[in-house]
Amino acid sequence: MSARARAGGALLGALLLVALTLRGPLVAPAPVIDQVAGTLGLTSSAAGLLTGLGVLCFATLTPLAALALGRAGTTRMLALALLAILGGTLLRSFGGVPGAFVGTVVVGAAITVGNVGVPVVVARDFPTRVPRVMGLYSAVMNAGAWLTTLGTAPLAGLVGWRWALTAWGLLALLALVVWLRVAGDGPWRATGRAATRAAAVAAAPGAAGAALPAPTAPTAEPPRVPLVHRPVTWLLCLTFVGQASSYMGVTAWLPSVLHDASGLGRGGAGAAASLFQLFGVLGSVLAPAALARRVPPRAVVLGIAACWLSLPLGLLLAPGAWVAWAVLGGLAQGANFVVLFTVVAAVADSPAEVRRLSATVQTVGYAVAAATPSVLGALHEATAGWTAPLVAVVGLLGLAATTHTLAAGRLPHR
Repeated sequence: MSARARAGGALLGALLLVALTLRGPLVAPAPVIDQVAGTLGLTSSAAGLLTGLGVLCFATLTPLAALALGRAGTTRMLALALLAILGGTLLRSFGGVPGAFVGTVVVGAAITVGNVGVPVVVARDFPTRVPRVMGLYSAVMNAGAWLTTLGTAPLAGLVGWRWALTAWGLLALLALVVWLRVAGDGPWRATGRAATRAAAVAAAPGAAGAALPAPTAPTAEPPRVPLVHRPVTWLLCLTFVGQASSYMGVTAWLPSVLHDASGLGRGGAGAAASLFQLFGVLGSVLAPAALARRVPPRAVVLGIAACWLSLPLGLLLAPGAWVAWAVLGGLAQGANFVVLFTVVAAVADSPAEVRRLSATVQTVGYAVAAATPSVLGALHEATAGWTAPLVAVVGLLGLAATTHTLAAGRLPHR
């Protein structure tokens, strides 16, 4: 193996270790949310903000993250992001009520930088393997969410929720050490105009981790029809509202639902909810495979919608079969994400429009998704049960299924 190939492999390993930290710290409070709320004296809606605020950062800070990456370079900014994840995790655990919310914002802002920065490196240093590396990136992020969802409650049982949440910050510390060793002094540093161009290419799809085709030089020609005047833009925005809101709502409250409705202990509920994250990894692989095998896009979307809807409907009607609902919902959330951004790439008129359309879809979707955990928590508190929150998720998924089916009609059936 050549020195260049070894260096590339080392960079890929460091990059995936960074990716492992880009979802876990955000979802870690979910398995112990009742303990966190009880200790800090938070209502259910306020506790939901411990997830929602991080997602709000995705919606509002992506342009600033791209600008910072362009000026300071990916190596430096990703290192700072990992350090901020560790610092924000500590503040969230030990800073009382103000620290919990400020720390969540710090973690969300740092992850936003990672969301943009990792695809910048992928587009720049793996130009012939973008779909494959982006797929690995998305899968590892899901794996990070699965690991923290699975392990937080058992850790909390041993050392308390504060140290359990802090423990996941050690992954960021490990990633920081490896990242600086591999990328800090190597040929991978991107600064100035080169990084600015890379950030502009990767910022929109990177924020969502979609495996889009390798970017090419943007054209100077404006789109034939402004994006805001195209019906497909709003179909995709509404689809992502339903997808992202349902994902964040389920991630935040599924352990609590399983504990209350299925009689699982705290540790068992966290482990059960981790299936939702774990099978998202598989779903993100199966959906592109189905499209590659000439399955009609609308059939794929309808199949995904049926699996996604089975999670809230199953928990309402047959909570004892929670394993099946968590597995089907997990497959669907991973698959739906990939198919949605495949449609984004297919309906755009140029690479530049792919970026603009993707940015529009994500900004709208994440802005709504940021409020969803808090709203579902308020519904739970107001009704003293999980029926109303689960019905709300059914409504969001019904919206996504309808608009996604309409939008998928624009995707060519090859």
